[in-house]
Amino acid sequence: MPPRELHAAQQSARAEQNTADWQAKYAIRAGAESTMHQAVTACGARRTRYRGLAKNQLQQAFSAVAVNMIRLDAHWTGHPLDRTRTSHLTRLHLALAA
Repeated sequence: MPPRELHAAQQSARAEQNTADWQAKYAIRAGAESTMHQAVTACGARRTRYRGLAKNQLQQAFSAVAVNMIRLDAHWTGHPLDRTRTSHLTRLHLALAA
């Protein structure tokens, strides 16, 4: 059991999360987080390959261009960016149906 003050703070924060204003602000953050996740997974943005500020900035710029190109390709071809999970049973059914 948390202390009474901490419990009250948690309850007020949870109640605030149900407001439309808070959800609109969080939607912006969620978009930024997904962009960073995509840059890390697709371009390896967590680590740098070079030494020196100029080369690192160039790598970051190229990574940003690559993420934009990936998103444009997904938009133009109609393929979603996220990978959806397919269960083993569904994959077996799809393989037998083909």
